[in-house]
Amino acid sequence: MPLAHRRKPRRPSGVTTQRHADQTSESTDRPELDAAIREEQSYVDTLFRRLDDEVARANERLADVMRDVDPTNPDPEALVRRETEYHGLNQKLDRLNLAQLGLVFGRIDVQAEPEEIDSPVPGRPDLDRRYIGRMGLDDREDNYRTLLLDWRAPMARPFYLATTVQPEGVEVRRHIRTRGRTVTGIDDEVLSGDATAAVTQSGVGSETALHQALQAARTGHMTNIVETIQREQDEIIRDSTRGVMVVQGGPGTGKTAVALHRVAYLLYTWREQLAKSGVLIIGPNRTFLEYISRVLPELGETGVVLSTIGELYPGVTPTGTEDLLTREIKGSGEMAAILHEAVRAYQTVPDTPVEVTVDGIVISIDATTVAKSRTRARRSRQPHNLARPIFRTHLTEQLAHQMAETIGADPLGGRNLLSGADIDQLHDDLLDDATLLSVVDGFWPELSPHQVLEDLLTDPERIGVAAAGYDDETRSALLRAPGSPWAPSDAALLDELATLIGLPDPEEAREEAEKKWRQEIEDAQEVLDVLSSSQSSDIDDDADLDPDAEVLSAFDIIDAETLAQRQEVRDIRSTAERAQADHKWAYGHVIVDEAQELSPMEWRMVFRRSPSRWMTLVGDIAQTGSPAGVDDWAETLEPFINNRFRHHELTVNYRTPSEIMVLANRILAQINPGMTPATAIRDSGHEVRYLGAGADVDKLKEAFDDDRLTAVISSRATFTPGEHHYVVDEIKGLEFDHVIVVDPAGMLAESPQGLQDLYVAVTRATQSLTIVGELPEGLAD
Repeated sequence: MPLAHRRKPRRPSGVTTQRHADQTSESTDRPELDAAIREEQSYVDTLFRRLDDEVARANERLADVMRDVDPTNPDPEALVRRETEYHGLNQKLDRLNLAQLGLVFGRIDVQAEPEEIDSPVPGRPDLDRRYIGRMGLDDREDNYRTLLLDWRAPMARPFYLATTVQPEGVEVRRHIRTRGRTVTGIDDEVLSGDATAAVTQSGVGSETALHQALQAARTGHMTNIVETIQREQDEIIRDSTRGVMVVQGGPGTGKTAVALHRVAYLLYTWREQLAKSGVLIIGPNRTFLEYISRVLPELGETGVVLSTIGELYPGVTPTGTEDLLTREIKGSGEMAAILHEAVRAYQTVPDTPVEVTVDGIVISIDATTVAKSRTRARRSRQPHNLARPIFRTHLTEQLAHQMAETIGADPLGGRNLLSGADIDQLHDDLLDDATLLSVVDGFWPELSPHQVLEDLLTDPERIGVAAAGYDDETRSALLRAPGSPWAPSDAALLDELATLIGLPDPEEAREEAEKKWRQEIEDAQEVLDVLSSSQSSDIDDDADLDPDAEVLSAFDIIDAETLAQRQEVRDIRSTAERAQADHKWAYGHVIVDEAQELSPMEWRMVFRRSPSRWMTLVGDIAQTGSPAGVDDWAETLEPFINNRFRHHELTVNYRTPSEIMVLANRILAQINPGMTPATAIRDSGHEVRYLGAGADVDKLKEAFDDDRLTAVISSRATFTPGEHHYVVDEIKGLEFDHVIVVDPAGMLAESPQGLQDLYVAVTRATQSLTIVGELPEGLAD
């Protein structure tokens, strides 16, 4: 069925816009416009020549670095310096090469103080002409005059903030469209000065570029909005808050785009700090991460860690599925107490005394003795594995005294014949006895998170002990078959167990190994120095006696493997690579997209990654689909930051056409009657279509013949695999040109969050929405 004719989007009134046609698709007989495009082409050519020079210099330096170290005379420090510079140069080349994708996209003529003017506008010495792009470029030969401003630089900000109501000193804003290195078109907006248009009542600037972006076909990958950032978005992106910031916004308000551009801005502003600690971005699913994966590189930023919440614990790839009740229970904050009891259950005492023979003497280990040592270890408040040495030491002390009573007993009934030093020696001997230690460690074994969680979830008895205070339904929901794959909810439980158990810090272990290696290097070097000095004297003494005598050198002492290890750089991983492998890594900044989906246990895991509490959380509580997700931001964050957070709200819906929002807002009113919907700023010309349950979905997809992206979103009961076929969990944060929602009533019935799921499904479209199946009373027209 062909779609209705698409109406052109409406432009807010009050901004004078002059559009120069794309040279590639339209021709113009207006010489002044052609001259303007040629002028911009000349400037863009200059910028690319400068960029090419930067790339050439970086490549030359990279070649020099590779020649800097003599492999026949390796110096470990020189190797480290080489590797550091090598990786730094490669990162720079990545940024330079990616910056070519739309290197320059804007220009402003803005009023400025004389000392701030780098490029005065011809005939207007009071105006500074600033070109805006993806990176900054300077003219070194002209006293480092700015040729191109990085979009994140403070002097570039008027490009995004200026409107006719608040021009920010900008008289003319120009949008420059390019394809490759060719300027294809120009849009000018006169915002102030002699050519000021009528005052606009709209706060949306850059409307020509914005509407072009909104109308563009979706590709399956998110595009950056660096050319079209709006005022309320810019304020969030550049917010200087160094604590937790919550960005609440309805569908299509650009939450994800704002979060990603905020990452790029923070890395630009606090480069040195964040380069060392890294930035973590958490998304709802792998499809979403793939969808956003190109944005940060296009903005000039690489090396950021992208992860789903289910993959945040190192080494876990969750493939298992769970029902809603199990997800709710495992996500509940009560699981922290259940896991605590699960770990304590391994700290056992014997039902009957255990006898061990050491050096021919029988030692009896009874419940009272073990319980005393267990109490001592628990009172240390150390995690389980870290408390093991305390338990072991205390228990063997008790056993040493028991052994001393047997060995040193005075036959005449006097004082024990062993001294304190003798008893200490017995204690040390017991600690060296493998048989005894095996028994002792059995009462307080070394644990791993994977072992404890697998044991717990597959053993009804362990569940019964750990969840003794909970009902049968809760205990039954936790039980699963042995060997089941990890589920997304398990990551937070493993992370909690890693804290309760006390796993070693990977970075500390690496640094200790590095320290040991450097000591070995120093020791070896001392030997080499001795050999070198003795070798020269031996040669001088013996050369006249036997010219063919074999000379012993360092290479005869150190084998090839050891020499190779000396040339090996110990850790050349990037910050992102090191962070991903370390469950204790403290990130400089954490971004959580679709944050409303996180459970209390997952919030515990996330906040462990951010001890500084510098985070940006973006989401919409009206879209919460997780059974243990967020209903209220303040209530959710209170255990971690006592409600000390900055709150922003995005109010403009750029994605979803007004025709679709009529239905979406009816759903929203049932989810939360007091919530104000975001304002849709455009029409698509397509009314929502309602079809019966028997409609052929494949034929419906074929009807969209405009080469745009079409998605079918179904209830789980009616889901059939196919290209661009999804259930709601898979499309959080995504958008498509056309959306077909199948079985909306089934979505509502499948989950207590069914209304939220339906709300998410119907708001994914940028052009048209088709409903297949009956809508409940109150939602249909």
